[in-house]
Amino acid sequence: MTNHRFGLALLGLLAVGAAAPAFARGDNLLIHRVQQEKGMNLPSRGMSMAQVEKKYGAPQRKLAPRGGDSAKHPVINRWDYAQFIVYFEKSHVIHAVLNTPAGNNTNPSAMN
Repeated sequence: MTNHRFGLALLGLLAVGAAAPAFARGDNLLIHRVQQEKGMNLPSRGMSMAQVEKKYGAPQRKLAPRGGDSAKHPVINRWDYAQFIVYFEKSHVIHAVLNTPAGNNTNPSAMN
């Protein structure tokens, strides 16, 4: 029984060790992406939809709004520009992210 527990523990450690390089790559990609975003002129938190459209022009597409079914789930709108995506809570920016190959940012409408 002791050998069986030791074998399972060793197998668990090996599995964690094998996954570590994948986590490290993901962390590096995230750090690189955050550094890129800091150097860009992205819409800032709190800007209204009208302010974003005035400063950056019309988006390539306005994705279907999500949420709005309760106070805990406000309406979230997403606008897709060539270089970034802007997320709005109701009508104000809550976040803007670069369009990168990471995640589904290259085709956010596929999530609709």
